[in-house]
Amino acid sequence: MNVHQSVKTKIGFITASFFLLHQALSFAAPLDLSLEASVGLALENNPAIQIAVADKEKSQWGIREAKGAKMPSVSLGSSYSLSEHDGNMSGESDINNSLRLNWQVYTGGRIEGQIKQAELGLNVADLNVEEAKQQIKLDTTTAYYNVLQTSNLLSVNQETVHNLNEHLKIAQAKYEAGIVAKSDVLRSEVEMANAEQNLTKSQNNYDLAISSLLNIMNIDANTEVFLQDQLQHVPYDKTLEENLIFANGNRPDIAQAQTNISIADSGLNVAKSGKRPTVSLSASTGWSNTLLPDTNDWSVGASANWNIFDAGVNHAKLKQAETSLDKARLQAEQVINNVEQEVRQSYLSMKEAEKRMETTNVAVGKAAEDLYIAQEKYTAGVGTNLDAIDAQLMLTQAKTNHIQALYDFNVNKAKLDKAIGAKPE
Repeated sequence: MNVHQSVKTKIGFITASFFLLHQALSFAAPLDLSLEASVGLALENNPAIQIAVADKEKSQWGIREAKGAKMPSVSLGSSYSLSEHDGNMSGESDINNSLRLNWQVYTGGRIEGQIKQAELGLNVADLNVEEAKQQIKLDTTTAYYNVLQTSNLLSVNQETVHNLNEHLKIAQAKYEAGIVAKSDVLRSEVEMANAEQNLTKSQNNYDLAISSLLNIMNIDANTEVFLQDQLQHVPYDKTLEENLIFANGNRPDIAQAQTNISIADSGLNVAKSGKRPTVSLSASTGWSNTLLPDTNDWSVGASANWNIFDAGVNHAKLKQAETSLDKARLQAEQVINNVEQEVRQSYLSMKEAEKRMETTNVAVGKAAEDLYIAQEKYTAGVGTNLDAIDAQLMLTQAKTNHIQALYDFNVNKAKLDKAIGAKPE
């Protein structure tokens, strides 16, 4: 290898190293996310949205296909034949060509019904996209709040471990001074070990919550994430009745159910077309043994067909279509009932969590005061070890309950938004 090649190799190696370093730094860059930004990333990256959009595009082409049946069709045919005479393969050969135009002028409403079904199918696909967006918003919001919840619970367990560790030091000092029995130290050590175990579980729950959020946003699971928002109480002022009315006019699945009724009604018209006559026009020409037409021979024609007896086939199709229409109406009624129940359940669960937030907040304050008194009494030698440990466990439980109530309130509020069909911003 000459000097010039060696320099080029080194430059290439350095360039590649800088590129890989840049990629690694970009890969390791942490994400600082608000709830709104998280939802935006999920709507942009989640495959469920892309699948729904692909289905919508497929429906658009379905309309083109259905409309194409109203237009004339042109077909070109060609055939080759070889004739043998008295065992001699050098007989006659013929190349026959034909050009034919066919136009279904009237099909009894079949094509028109199929076009309408395809157009309504596009409406359903469009509503599917909206429904997928609303579901992704709910999934992302729930995952985001789950990260906040597990993060807060992690902090509570860290605080518990710290407090129990400090209490253990006091118990050991009192035991060494001969003030308390060894059982105080042993009990404190057991509670400390239990608290450390709970802390390990909390850390794992937090890591899993981060992984779930990143998965919904379709972002690498190793990405570091910082969340801007906090679990908090933002009062909700709409009544249950207002939410029920809003849901009836905005839920995509209610609109889909109504559209499916129209699709089934169009299917009924398509079935009825089998009892009506059809009319078509045609034109054709043909030529032999030449590449291009060399004749002015051509023909045009019109044909009508009316199937007056088909052994009950059309009648059976008609009954199937009528049954499908009845089924679509029943399904629409079922969807409306399910939506009402979903709205009611989310609303009432949100209100229930809101009440728990008030009581648990009071409990946290009282538990913190009780812990302070118990610790001071134990330090002063007028309280028991059991009282101090129980007070710490009660404070941990009170804070856990308050965090759970905050999480339940915000998640049920997000579920209510999904239940009423609120569109992602």
